[in-house]
Amino acid sequence: MAKSGESALQKAQETLPNLILLDVMMPGIDGFETCRRLKNNSKTKDIPVIFMTALSETVEKLKGLHLGAADYITKPIEHKEVLARINVHLELRKMQLKLVKEEKMSSLGQLVAGIAHEINNPVSFISGNLIYAQKYINNLLKLLQLYENYTPDTIQEIQEFSKLIELDFFK
Repeated sequence: MAKSGESALQKAQETLPNLILLDVMMPGIDGFETCRRLKNNSKTKDIPVIFMTALSETVEKLKGLHLGAADYITKPIEHKEVLARINVHLELRKMQLKLVKEEKMSSLGQLVAGIAHEINNPVSFISGNLIYAQKYINNLLKLLQLYENYTPDTIQEIQEFSKLIELDFFK
């Protein structure tokens, strides 16, 4: 419970309730301004607001709904009707949160599938060409062996470079 619009805003920010019952006539800022501020705040904008007030003119009802209220109930209040409306809005809120969660999971799944696809293409390319690379390397090693067989006395620079690149280990 809050005694004023200002304290309602503060409590809503701190507790993030599932639903807010709000009177239009309150000390300090009125319910319309409180609702406007709740709907402009990123933390509280999705909390359903139900106006419960003695103001029953169509103008006030439209103003409250235009500001983002989920419902507008006028006094005198029928308790069963109010409970039914609260339950409907709480169930709608629960379904909304479930849909948001499912959408996030779906988006995450699409992101993971996209990343897997982006990784799979180059890996498949490399994997598909490893056989050819192995064949080419084996041919180069045979050619190197032929050079070593037919030119046993190599130049000093070639011997040093062979040690530098660890040719024996490579072979």
